[in-house]
Amino acid sequence: METPKADKTKIYKGLQKVFIAIPLMFVGPIIIYSSFKNQEHFLYYPVLILGCLICLYSMYLFFRGLRTLVSGLFND
Repeated sequence: METPKADKTKIYKGLQKVFIAIPLMFVGPIIIYSSFKNQEHFLYYPVLILGCLICLYSMYLFFRGLRTLVSGLFND
């Protein structure tokens, strides 16, 4: 019985998504923190929303990358 081979393109795409998500996990909270430091500024709400969206997108991208990575490893 032959063992299944890993799909290298899926593994590469999964790692690429994870490596894009990791810096965004730091950028999002930094933007949120800077928006809370400037609450009297007129761009407070747009910057806060942008930081929250970046955080949510980084979490989505990270889990999507892990899913693709595991799919490539186990040939699902």
